[in-house]
Amino acid sequence: MTVQPPVDDADVPRYVTELGLPGLADVHVHFMPERVQAAVWAYFDQAQTHYGAPWPITYRGSVEQRLACLDGLGVRAFSALNYPHRPGMAAGLNDWSRGFAAAHPQVIPSATFFPEPEAAHYVAEALDGGARVFKVHVQVGSFDPRDRLLEPVWARLEESGTPVVIHCGSGPLAGEHTGPAPMQGLLQRHPGLQLVIAHLGMPEYAEFLTLAETYAGVRLDTTMFATDFTERLMPFDRALLPRLAALGDKVLLGSDFPSVPYPYAHQLEALHRLGLGEDWLRAVLWRNAAALFGL
Repeated sequence: MTVQPPVDDADVPRYVTELGLPGLADVHVHFMPERVQAAVWAYFDQAQTHYGAPWPITYRGSVEQRLACLDGLGVRAFSALNYPHRPGMAAGLNDWSRGFAAAHPQVIPSATFFPEPEAAHYVAEALDGGARVFKVHVQVGSFDPRDRLLEPVWARLEESGTPVVIHCGSGPLAGEHTGPAPMQGLLQRHPGLQLVIAHLGMPEYAEFLTLAETYAGVRLDTTMFATDFTERLMPFDRALLPRLAALGDKVLLGSDFPSVPYPYAHQLEALHRLGLGEDWLRAVLWRNAAALFGL
C-alpha cells in the first residue's frame, strides 16, 4: 500500500504509523523563556514590514499546549532551541534550556553561544551539563562564525562531535555574514564539525548541498523547506532533487515549531510530495536523528 501524505494535523499519527515509524524526531523546535518567546512572536507579527509577507503564528499557545500538540502529532524527540542576539545572553539561555530539558525527557538538551570572551567557559559548562545539540543563528546574531572569539568553542565542539544546528543561509533575510562562504571558511579550519544546516541553507540550496557532499559531518535540516510559504519566496530548483535524494542519510526533519505560518502537517506533506520515496522519508523523519542522537 502506498502511504498517502497527511491532510491535517489530526492525520499525522496515521501517516507516521503507516510509514512504520515509532514517531517523529524534529531537530528544529523552539521553546524559549517567556519574555524571549514574546519578543520573537512580536517580530513575526510585523513580518509584512520585515519580509514583505505576513507570518501568522500557528501554534501561539502556552508551553503546556505546545507540548501537548507535539505529543499529539507523534513527535517523540525534539530540540528546544534558543539563540542570543547580543552578548551576555547565551549563558542565561543555556541555564533555562538545561532546566527545560530536565523537566521534559522528550527534549534533546540544547545550548547556544555568541562570540564573547566567556563563550568557551559556558560552552564547556553546557557540555558538562548534558547539552547534546547547540543552536547558532548567524543572521539574528549578526556575527561571523569565524570570529576568533569562537575558535576555542568550535575546537571543543569538533573534538566532542556535538551537533550544531546553524542558521547560516541568507533566507528569509540576508545578513552581513550569511551564505556559504563563511561556512566554507569555518569548515576548512574545523573539517570534523558536526553541522546541521538549518532550512537546507535557503536560498543557497545548491551551495549548501555541496558542503554536505564534501564534509562528512555536514547535514541539512528541512525546516520550512519546500512548503508553499517558502516556495513563494525562495523556490527550490527541482533539478537539485537527485542530489538531495543521494544525501538521504544526512537530511533531518526540522519544522520551526511553534512559529510557522501553516499547520505542522504541511511540512510533512511538502517533503512527501518531493517524490523521493518512503525510505527517504523514513530516514529523514526518524532514522537519521535517531542515529545522530542515539534515540
